[in-house]
Amino acid sequence: MGVSLTVSFFLLLFINLSTGSQVVTVDVTEAKQLLQSGHVYVDVRTVEEFRKGHVEAEKIINIPYMFSTPEGMVKNPEFLKEFSSAFKEEDRLVVGCKSGVRSLSATADLLKMGFKDVRNLGGGYIAWVDNGFGTKMEKPARGEEVKPNEEL
Repeated sequence: MGVSLTVSFFLLLFINLSTGSQVVTVDVTEAKQLLQSGHVYVDVRTVEEFRKGHVEAEKIINIPYMFSTPEGMVKNPEFLKEFSSAFKEEDRLVVGCKSGVRSLSATADLLKMGFKDVRNLGGGYIAWVDNGFGTKMEKPARGEEVKPNEEL
């Protein structure tokens, strides 16, 4: 078993034990079906990542779980507040990021907060793209250049 697989397993185990609720991770095919049946896709990547390309879904919102800083990635202190103002606890949600790590943590936090129908997108945006599912790129703001799929 590889080191990253072992670390991922223990991270998942820790999150499941610490939240009291088990995070449900779905693969991209199931996530696509959920989105087609009315679930909302919540992209927790940074705004910059989101603009460069994201899952194509009828209902989608970007609420960053972490921000990029010169010191590295830092958790968004307003994440839960922003999330609570956008959604009700009973809303049906699929949470995704680049590879499934940030969304796993975000999903665990949301379950702890009382959200009930929240699923983590296993493999994230990378798996979505690898499976050839639809993506969309946001139009750049005036004077801003966006390069497609740069550093997925």
